[in-house]
Amino acid sequence: MGMTMTQKILAAGAGLDKVVPGQLIRVKLSLVLGNDITTPVAINEFEKNGFNGVFDKSKIAMVMDHFVPNKDIKAAQQTQQCRCFAGKFDIDNYFDVGEMGIEHALLPEKGLVAPGDIVIGADSHTCTYGAIGAFSTGVGSTDMAAGMATGEAWFKVPEAIKFNLTGKLNPFVSGKDVILYIIGKIGVDGALYKSMEFVGEGVSELSVDDRLCISNMAIEAGAKNGIFEVDDQTLAYINERVDRPYTVYKADDDAEYERVIDIDLGKIEPTVACPHLPENTRDASALSDVKIDQVVIGSCTNGRISDLRIAAEILKGKHVAKGIRVIVIPATPTIYRQAMKEGYIDIFMDAGCAVSTPTCGPCLGGYMGILAENEVAVATTNRNFVGRMGHITSKIYLASPAVAAASALTGVITDPRDLTD
Repeated sequence: MGMTMTQKILAAGAGLDKVVPGQLIRVKLSLVLGNDITTPVAINEFEKNGFNGVFDKSKIAMVMDHFVPNKDIKAAQQTQQCRCFAGKFDIDNYFDVGEMGIEHALLPEKGLVAPGDIVIGADSHTCTYGAIGAFSTGVGSTDMAAGMATGEAWFKVPEAIKFNLTGKLNPFVSGKDVILYIIGKIGVDGALYKSMEFVGEGVSELSVDDRLCISNMAIEAGAKNGIFEVDDQTLAYINERVDRPYTVYKADDDAEYERVIDIDLGKIEPTVACPHLPENTRDASALSDVKIDQVVIGSCTNGRISDLRIAAEILKGKHVAKGIRVIVIPATPTIYRQAMKEGYIDIFMDAGCAVSTPTCGPCLGGYMGILAENEVAVATTNRNFVGRMGHITSKIYLASPAVAAASALTGVITDPRDLTD
């Protein structure tokens, strides 16, 4: 039998001609990533184990994004520890206030990830980079420490599920709706330690931003990674940003999959994940009786320029409903600048939104929008677990930027198509 995309990348990283599901292998890493929450733990393990150098200062990235600009003394101390470590070992890719963005938007934008790369990150949503044909996955801080020191990691080769995408997207349907639909279909453990591999003619319907969103949330189905077949859109995106050689891997025709799931994009409606799991999905049109208190548009899932663009189109010339708090968070400084240039920041502010510097902020209950007791939020983030964004009795509905913006105008969960003439 042949190999899947993921298996081919891992085989190359391990220096092997072939790997099979379940095989334990040691691979060479292209990039090791950490943030202001996970890196301090990795640094402690690094020092505890007596490491006195990093394997390659150009292949480590530290992005201060979760509680930065620092929200309190503890956050400041954690960032200081990262800053000192980066200075000691002359880490090339250290991003702090003024330069940092949300890590999983910043790294592709900076050209730090390319097809065929093997990336680990001490953050569960590191699986984002499969959108551009890399193998990327989240690991613990101890694995991050070992990766920084040795440039290697151990993996069990995953089985794969093939998602064959067909059809065309409906208006106001995006990658966020696609991945919520898929998670609703297979469940939060439907791809447990599997590779979710996306192929088919429908892939061309999805922008790179859509694919980054979908791969980001592969972990919400329990997957080891998500990965897209590289096409002309991918190559155009990569060739504008990456200035080093890379290798594109395509699955063999006889690659073995645990199962194949056909997804007709044309059957997907604007979709919302209700509390308290991403699998608890319903069409947005069925939730118009759900009153909300807050809307968050941003995160590593949906803070890119295309996300801000659709939200701005819906909000332009209008004002958010009375009593609704709306927080917009561009994912990187570059996205923020582009949003300013295209007039989106003015649109958001005129509509009564608050616009934040890039940060993960409220997504994980950090800051910049914590929910009080019994409050309800529509968020373009990727998790809606109990207490994720604040009080244990608060509720989060996950949605696309289009649904979030439409809901901000009405004060209830709203299908954006209901606002059109």
